[in-house]
Amino acid sequence: MLSFNHILQLFILAIPIACIAWTVTHEEIFKEPREYCQKRVENATSLSEKKFFYLFTCEYCFSHYVTIFFLLITNFTLFFEDWRGYLIAGFSLVWIANIYMSLFGFLRQNLKAEKIEAKIKNIEYNDLKK
Repeated sequence: MLSFNHILQLFILAIPIACIAWTVTHEEIFKEPREYCQKRVENATSLSEKKFFYLFTCEYCFSHYVTIFFLLITNFTLFFEDWRGYLIAGFSLVWIANIYMSLFGFLRQNLKAEKIEAKIKNIEYNDLKK
């Protein structure tokens, strides 16, 4: 039976999944490996090679593998205690983690736009002072 504790665990466990998936697929610290993977995707000679390297460039794809890792270390299940519970939990975690990443991406994009607007206003202000 699904309890409040399971729902709470679902939403909390999705946070590190989203964090890891976003960091690997978007942040500067992994820029060089990600660019290498992107080049391998573009120059891949086989479908399996292309798909393998693509997973390191797509936060949605990568979040599935991070989720599998977290399911293995936490034994988190939903509704059932067998493989069905892992399957349901896995896709639920991926879905919640990707909502988190979408919200983060949206907020980050808005912050960048505000910074650009502030720079433009600062330049205009400095031009008026001259």
